Amino acid sequence: MRLRAGAAAAGLAALSSPYWLPSAVVALRMRIFARLGGGEGVPVPGEQVGPDRFEELYGHPAAGGRSRGAALSDLFWYWLAPGADVHQEHLEAGPRYDEVARTTLAILAGPAADLSRAAARCTAAVLDELGTGRATLVRLRDLMMPVWAEFFHERVFHEPCPPGVRRLITDHADDVVSALKCTRPRHMRRRHRLTRYLARRVAAGAVPHALPRSLTTRERAYYLQGTFFNTAVVQLSEAMAHLLLALAEHHDVQDRVARTPDDDRYLDHVIDETFRLYPLFGVAHRITTADITLGTGPTLPAGSVLCFSYPAYHATGYADPEVFAPHRWETRTARDAHHIPFGVAANRPCPAWRLAPVVMRAAAREVLRRYALDSAVSHTRSIPHRAPCLLVRRGRPLPRPWARGARAFLRVRDRFEDVGRAPAQLVLGTWMVLDARRHRLAARYFATHDTEGRPLAAHPGTDSPGCPHLSD
Repeated sequence: MRLRAGAAAAGLAALSSPYWLPSAVVALRMRIFARLGGGEGVPVPGEQVGPDRFEELYGHPAAGGRSRGAALSDLFWYWLAPGADVHQEHLEAGPRYDEVARTTLAILAGPAADLSRAAARCTAAVLDELGTGRATLVRLRDLMMPVWAEFFHERVFHEPCPPGVRRLITDHADDVVSALKCTRPRHMRRRHRLTRYLARRVAAGAVPHALPRSLTTRERAYYLQGTFFNTAVVQLSEAMAHLLLALAEHHDVQDRVARTPDDDRYLDHVIDETFRLYPLFGVAHRITTADITLGTGPTLPAGSVLCFSYPAYHATGYADPEVFAPHRWETRTARDAHHIPFGVAANRPCPAWRLAPVVMRAAAREVLRRYALDSAVSHTRSIPHRAPCLLVRRGRPLPRPWARGARAFLRVRDRFEDVGRAPAQLVLGTWMVLDARRHRLAARYFATHDTEGRPLAAHPGTDSPGCPHLSD
């Protein structure tokens, strides 16, 4: 009897694993990461700093340190190699950061109408490759990544993106984001192939922009790779995956956007709500460069690692934070809400804060002009499943049984993929944390270079930024 009961319990646990195993593994993975990371960091918002002081602390002049002196930096440099030492997000404040930031803004600048047309054209070109079928199943992140590969290639080089180069960019970007989500280990050869292409273009003078003079030829290639063909392509692909998946889940919102494509105000509300509920940044860590005291609160000593949680902050100040409700923005503005999708102006704001909404509107309209979207998969901030979705041609709806069957297939497949994906993320994430600690990329770099990238005189003959320990 006991044997039968045990077998029945084991069978029930196995059958129900799609519903409890993924969340259990995520919780275990976070505990392991915290333990391996030494418990580093002051969570914000948290016990020491509440949400009411979040933006004040984020914008404090002494909260601008980025990589030097924090073990967490080693992990981010590992994930974003090669060239993390010249990635705009990792540079310490100073003349080098200022020059790189100005260059990024110059490359991203342009009339909103031109940016919108370019985004619509690149989206249309990729959608044309889907063919003329009545319906197709896609992963939205995979669908949008070639769009932004072409778009940013045009921004950087002022010329169309050849198919082979588009593949180099998407392979690199997909490898980076998959490593960040711990769904696959890094494949540095994919990344180095793009580096070689960019280095050749830079050396040949084929970049029609004034690149930072403080960077070497190799570093300029790393700068372009990290800023435009890593962060920009990945973040806009993730943003569009979230936006389109939200529209696929909320048909009333989708129908209104499709019916009134020129209503910028409503579409901006939808984008704002998407960013609020699914912020692209999880935790931004900053290192204090001096003691910070906020009001009558505790003093945060110099060298403290502040871990600003965008999801936690975006969930405060709302009566129903878990509900997707674009209408909330009809009476609320970003200024009076806990809402910083692009960071804060006083502390390394995202350089695409102006560009992103413009091009996202254009891309979303191009998709909705052609397709109706439907999905029944889970929707989390990290979207490790890359946002599976059914695209159905406008004017050619599927028979209701077919549509229901497709939704059921997506839902069931998503559940069972989670069963294999969650343990894989646990194993790969743990391995990458340990490997990052072994490499110590940021720690070793700052032991031999100052914050402007110059080799320290006390360490003659040390590695340069292009040496193997930085490019792996």
